[in-house]
Amino acid sequence: MPNVNIRNGFLLGLVGGLGVLLALAIGAGIQQISTVLVWAFAGIFLALGLEPVIQFLIRRKVPRWAAVLIIFVVIVAVLVGATWLIVPTIVAQFTVLVQSIVEEIEGGALDSVLTWVRETFPQFDIDGTVEQIMLALTDFETWSTLPPWVADIAAGVVGGVGQVVFALGGAFIVIVLMLYFTGSLPSLKSGMYRLVPASSRPKFIEIAEQIMKSVGRFVLGQGSLGLLNGVLSFIVLSIAGSELAGVYAFVALIASTIPLVGTISASVVISLLVLALDGPQTALPVAIWYLLYMQLEAYVISPQIMNRAVKVPGVVVVLAALIGGTLLGILGALVAIPVAAAIQLILKEVVIPKQDAR
Repeated sequence: MPNVNIRNGFLLGLVGGLGVLLALAIGAGIQQISTVLVWAFAGIFLALGLEPVIQFLIRRKVPRWAAVLIIFVVIVAVLVGATWLIVPTIVAQFTVLVQSIVEEIEGGALDSVLTWVRETFPQFDIDGTVEQIMLALTDFETWSTLPPWVADIAAGVVGGVGQVVFALGGAFIVIVLMLYFTGSLPSLKSGMYRLVPASSRPKFIEIAEQIMKSVGRFVLGQGSLGLLNGVLSFIVLSIAGSELAGVYAFVALIASTIPLVGTISASVVISLLVLALDGPQTALPVAIWYLLYMQLEAYVISPQIMNRAVKVPGVVVVLAALIGGTLLGILGALVAIPVAAAIQLILKEVVIPKQDAR
């Protein structure tokens, strides 16, 4: 870009102001499409997780197109099987879970809580509050006459349902993008590499391949971790005699894919639900199992995944997951550890050698 000698102060200010406005417009545009960018990033992230499996098949003399086709067929079969076999069971057991909670409330658990609230907070009109909430749930025409905070609660419930529907739609889009990126990953990488100057291209390709391999191994490891916890949870809960082993195992499977806090949160929630619905005789062996499993995962399984996949120190893993979760929620916690590994690799392969050469 040629140097432009701007002598007029007004013109200089005008150009600076236009630059600020352009930056604000770009930021607003990125914010508007942030959800789409997150979906696309998640699709690429999962596609990199399937790449180690594809490379495994390629090493077994399977052409890439056939390996991708096999992966597609397996994913579609899993989704169809889950829809027809697993999902109805989980929905049925979740219905039983909700009914059990309602029965516990009707059996006097809610009355005990209300009694405690009356005695502890006598200035709070708990009976009038419960009556207004029940009225709002049974008669929608009276919503306009209720206090604002009751309407806020109702709006929050409706908003929560909307968020669930939106999340399901987003999950479908992410799966479609994952399949697309899986099939077109070599061409995408080739196009990205051609944007780098030829003199720096070999080093860039080497580092990029290492980063993508680390991401793929991490995703595959976290998925395997979730599957392991889900299967073991189903076996243990079934042996313990819980009628809701399927839905509990599904919760454990999904939560265990979240680094650091996923397994702990699922273990606590499942143990408390089993205690409330099945009694101490069932909850005790379940709680003991989860205490043992959390130790196994924390000191044996997770370190193996981290050491083989991303090779990131434990302190960096914790900090990266916390920062990523704060910025982008669950997806941020998932991608933060591979990003930290990428930064560490760049520092090791590029920055430190340049500093040592000076």
